Amino acid sequence: MRCPKCGCEESKVVDSRPSDTNDAIRRRRECVRCGTRFTTYERREETPLMVIKKDGHKEAFERQKIMRGLMMAAIKRDIPVETLNRLIDDIISELRDNGLSEVDSQDLGKMVLQRLIDIDKVAYVRFASVYRDFKDVDEFSEELRSLANGD
Repeated sequence: MRCPKCGCEESKVVDSRPSDTNDAIRRRRECVRCGTRFTTYERREETPLMVIKKDGHKEAFERQKIMRGLMMAAIKRDIPVETLNRLIDDIISELRDNGLSEVDSQDLGKMVLQRLIDIDKVAYVRFASVYRDFKDVDEFSEELRSLANGD
């Protein structure tokens, strides 16, 4: 790792610990030439996660797309952003742990809903209304009935 100050390629690790999000190793380094301290992060190399859309085309997984949908569903709800981030982290971890590099958009939506129902039922219904593309009030009412009955 090159020193950001002098460009020396030799440094020693002063401290090493997991990052705040536990997805990397945070290392404090010190340049052996000039003594400058700097931080590096070591992450597992991963193949990009792909989402298979309804029409069959594939696109790269974008965490922000899910977050936008969750934020819209959580408007005026008392749900911390950290909770929504953990929900997304949990989904990504599950997909990675199962060795998947592709996921169907419908399955991804189901994964979000499975977790969201335990966080906030109103946000769940809002997200479901977009994800399931309710055609009319009857479909929406049926979802509310099944939610009320605990199905």
